[in-house]
Amino acid sequence: MASTTNGSTLPSLVVHLERDRARALVRAAFPRRKWKIITTRSAEELEAVFRRVLVDAALIDLGSPGEDTWKAAAFAAEFPSAPFFAIMPLRPTDSPAAARCAGLGFIDVIVEGIDENTARDLVNPHAFSTRFRHALIEPPPALGLTTPLQKTAWEVIVAHSGRPVTTKELAKAVGLSREHLSRNFAKPGAPNLKRVIDLVRLIAAAELAKNPGHDIRDIARILDFASSSHLAVTTQRIFGTRPASLARLRTIDLIDRFAQGRTRSRT
Repeated sequence: MASTTNGSTLPSLVVHLERDRARALVRAAFPRRKWKIITTRSAEELEAVFRRVLVDAALIDLGSPGEDTWKAAAFAAEFPSAPFFAIMPLRPTDSPAAARCAGLGFIDVIVEGIDENTARDLVNPHAFSTRFRHALIEPPPALGLTTPLQKTAWEVIVAHSGRPVTTKELAKAVGLSREHLSRNFAKPGAPNLKRVIDLVRLIAAAELAKNPGHDIRDIARILDFASSSHLAVTTQRIFGTRPASLARLRTIDLIDRFAQGRTRSRT
């Protein structure tokens, strides 16, 4: 199995923390060698992060929430692709706050004094990258990717969760030259490598497009397309549709569109 753990594939965790105890919990449960921690100090900062970064999950400190903290919490409804978790002591007086979190679409509550050792296990299965990887763990049969080389390259591409990956990076990950990889990946009947990279990026784009808080410019920025026009051209080339249509299409629909004659490009 190829190694895919590097700085570009670390899951991004956005945290909005007010208290020292919540900060200590995050430091202990989510070490920076395994997570990219992005700290925000206001609801406005949190929203700005979601508009420029592929966020895997968000942690909101609700131990003593003020108005701005609740504004930050409300973004759970705007960006449901990233699960939101509350950190709180869960005292009897915290029950209304916990209920309000559930109403906003929070996934769970991380309880101080109880969940410190399991917080990472609570968050990781729901993270965007984890769900994306599990959903695409095997290449869809319609793509005809059946050789060990094709499956390994697919695994590396999917591990980036829509973030850009070059053929040079892929070649290094699988231990081949770029030319050897490209030539042997696109055997007769299979799509070529660049098209598969674009396919996976656009599947991620379609997931982000389902967020009420994201527009096409945001998605292009998050997934490192050169511009929203570049995203539009790629979407047309790969799926024969416009970016505005991505939100209503399921992954299986996108793969079917891709498999209908859009699998080859110049290498």
